[in-house]
Amino acid sequence: MLEHSIVLLIITPLVGAYLIPLLGLWRERLSYPVAIAAVLLSAFFTFGLTGSVLTRGTIRYAVGGWPPPYGIELAADPLSAFMCLTISLISLLAVIYSKSYIEKELPGGKTTSYYTLLLLLIGGMLGAVVTGDLFNLFVLTEIFSISAYALVSIAERRGSFIASYRYLILAAIGTSLILLGTGYLYIITGTLNMADLALRLPTLDDPWVVFGAIAFFVVGFGIKTALFPLHAWLPNAYAVAPAPVSAIFSALVAKVGAYSLIRVLFTIFGVQLITGPIPVAAALTWVAAATILMGSLYAISQTDIKKMLAYSSVANTGYVLLGAGLAVELGMTGGILHILNHALATGCLFFCAGAVLYKTGIHRIEDFRGLGSKMPLTMAAFTLAAVSQVGIPPTAGFVSKFYLSLGALEAGEWIFIIVISLGSLMSALFYLRVIKLIYFGGDKLKEKAQMDELPPGMIIPIMILALGCVVLGIFVGLPLSMVESAVKLLLGM
Repeated sequence: MLEHSIVLLIITPLVGAYLIPLLGLWRERLSYPVAIAAVLLSAFFTFGLTGSVLTRGTIRYAVGGWPPPYGIELAADPLSAFMCLTISLISLLAVIYSKSYIEKELPGGKTTSYYTLLLLLIGGMLGAVVTGDLFNLFVLTEIFSISAYALVSIAERRGSFIASYRYLILAAIGTSLILLGTGYLYIITGTLNMADLALRLPTLDDPWVVFGAIAFFVVGFGIKTALFPLHAWLPNAYAVAPAPVSAIFSALVAKVGAYSLIRVLFTIFGVQLITGPIPVAAALTWVAAATILMGSLYAISQTDIKKMLAYSSVANTGYVLLGAGLAVELGMTGGILHILNHALATGCLFFCAGAVLYKTGIHRIEDFRGLGSKMPLTMAAFTLAAVSQVGIPPTAGFVSKFYLSLGALEAGEWIFIIVISLGSLMSALFYLRVIKLIYFGGDKLKEKAQMDELPPGMIIPIMILALGCVVLGIFVGLPLSMVESAVKLLLGM
């Protein structure tokens, strides 16, 4: 069965998404165990696929036995396996965390819809990172995007429908541009298989069509990834969505957009093209630098904890694409490693913000005063994750930012070391402000002295992610071995 892991890891959550509405009509409480079973099975197949990739190299799988470029091909190299592991881990923890939170957050009758959409979102993201075909990348991106629009508004909070509608409109523009880029490449090559495109594009003598396709992909995936100034949909969407959904959005959805952009630029067009005749990589570094600085600047000015975390996510996506844009080994290693490191930290931070909302209803940063004594475990986890976001050793966030700085040196772009340092300094400003209120801001919640900690299903995922921020900062060899293999493949080394 493990030889079919690459397709089973996508099918399992999608089958779960179809089963939940059927079972939910009978007994709504079955939705959660089915969702848990689906993500656990998907994680099992992800580990099987990762083992195969590490021992055998890139895995190619012809769906239905139809060979590419005529049939649908799935492909997994170290980068795909790394992304699948990240998605499976965070998704599993988000589903576990959801049980108590969603039972309180959502009115009766919506639990079934929530888990159905969540599994569609997870299945779509997993499919997007293992597809070897541009058209299916578009289709799977649409599947998880549609689920995401609905999840933003599912809690029916004030402003959630407007946030969802804005997300839908801007993301639809991004999707349309991705489809246009896909169509351009099909017109001039007659294929949409990524490996086939990579072979045919260098032989073409019509550079303007290629230029157009690259522009459509960069802007289209730039919207999905929330690059500055295309990020307008993100802050409100993250703020009004349920906390586990915000965690998945910040940790995974935006990162799958960044992954797709990296995959298209480096696997299809190739590093020689995007760093030579068409300086896309250089342009990407400057846009990423602006994203880091502007995202951090907006975060400083926020008074709502989830909006602050949302803008912090915008900034951190900039680090990922800065590493890709540098197009050198150390820089790309730092950028791709930051996908996992940021996923751990931001997942933990959104879970903590949700935990505070769950216990107290608090969402204003100013009201976090004294929470350190009321929710000690949760606030300790928040502090660890915040330290990782800032990039203080020995946390995981420090490792990826260190590699990014080395990459900037390797590329001779010392200006980006300043950007990375400035971004980290601004992160310290807004995270330390919250930490100061938590531990030294007085005891505003004295009247709520009965406050206790969270249910095990919520506190355990928080602690796992917080410890992950430290463990992967000390034992960095495991993720680094996969990332270095991925970078060598992307750069053709």
